[in-house]
Amino acid sequence: MGKQMTEMLKGTLEGIVLALLAEQPAYGYEITTRIRDHGFTDIAEGTIYALLVRIEQKHLVDVEKVPSEKGPPRKVYTLNTQGQQELEEFWKTWDFLAQHIAQLKQTNTDNKEN
Repeated sequence: MGKQMTEMLKGTLEGIVLALLAEQPAYGYEITTRIRDHGFTDIAEGTIYALLVRIEQKHLVDVEKVPSEKGPPRKVYTLNTQGQQELEEFWKTWDFLAQHIAQLKQTNTDNKEN
């Protein structure tokens, strides 16, 4: 993954994880797998775990320890009300940026054709 993609993902990864948790609660490895299933194949597992610590500290998720068949209990993350509000704000911001970037791209494309 190129440096530009990495930098852009840094700013959006929290929103991506919140969106996945809005679909259904999940534990760390499961979140990583689901992110990769959505095409973000180069994201390191450690990056996701660090992000989960941050969103837990920001009180965007509720955490429940669930027994695991293999090893220690798993922390299952569920999006809470504050996390849902944060996700809604993320989507508003995303829509604003996507719209304005698309307009800028179109203007740039139109200028190249003239």
